[in-house]
Amino acid sequence: MISAIIHTKNMSSLTSKESEFLSKLAEKDLSVFTFEQAQALWTPPERTRDALYRLAQKGWLRRLERGVYLLIPLEAGPGRAWTENGIIVAQYLVDPAAVAYWSALHYWNMTEQIPWVIFVQTTRRKQPAEIAGMKFQFITVIKDHFFGVARERFAGKTVLVTDREKTLIDCAARPDLSGGILQLAQAFKSSYSQIKWDNLDQYLKQWGGGAVVKRLGYLVEALKLPGQEERLKVWQGLLTQGISPLEPGAGGRGAICVRWRIRVNVSIVEREARA
Repeated sequence: MISAIIHTKNMSSLTSKESEFLSKLAEKDLSVFTFEQAQALWTPPERTRDALYRLAQKGWLRRLERGVYLLIPLEAGPGRAWTENGIIVAQYLVDPAAVAYWSALHYWNMTEQIPWVIFVQTTRRKQPAEIAGMKFQFITVIKDHFFGVARERFAGKTVLVTDREKTLIDCAARPDLSGGILQLAQAFKSSYSQIKWDNLDQYLKQWGGGAVVKRLGYLVEALKLPGQEERLKVWQGLLTQGISPLEPGAGGRGAICVRWRIRVNVSIVEREARA
């Protein structure tokens, strides 16, 4: 518990104002916080930056990046080595932000593969970052494609993550950010009963079709997911012209599935059979 970070035996390096400030952070459960949040708790607010600098020097805070700080709890020990889960940190690095793509697949238990980087979807441009040993990649999308974001409780904190249905769409749009098309196929199979299919229908219309509906339609049909025949007829009405690759970057060879206007340049069915 963050509320346990302040202990009388470890207060000698803190002034009374600093102790009160850290206690306020603890009360609000702010293990990660912004400069603006700190400014609302420090008096006078114009001295907040100096206060944060001093507390960082004393080992009670760590500056993650400009305007974002990590509260170091007592249990960090004398070395003050501590970090927070990257999914929580991601919420503070850009606004708006939603954990997405491969990271969202893992969050929803739709894959057993753990991504080496935390993927964050946003409408703003931001360079990749490595913070406290964690790697973050920020993917910019247009505002019309930033939807389907769920507010979840994770490790006692509120986090924003794309919901299962939007995650499937994002992974179909960018298989390169999701472990490839095979990961998407496995996600469909593992979470079939948890997918809100009506929401997926709505999201596909909101997205606007394109390669996304071609890949999703082909996968649902190739995997023989039951009870989706009528739905697939509706999805076919969203198809656009042209042939899209099932796996971008896998080359231009492979048979064309005319029904879904997609080049099958990887064999999902055979791979699934061997899995």
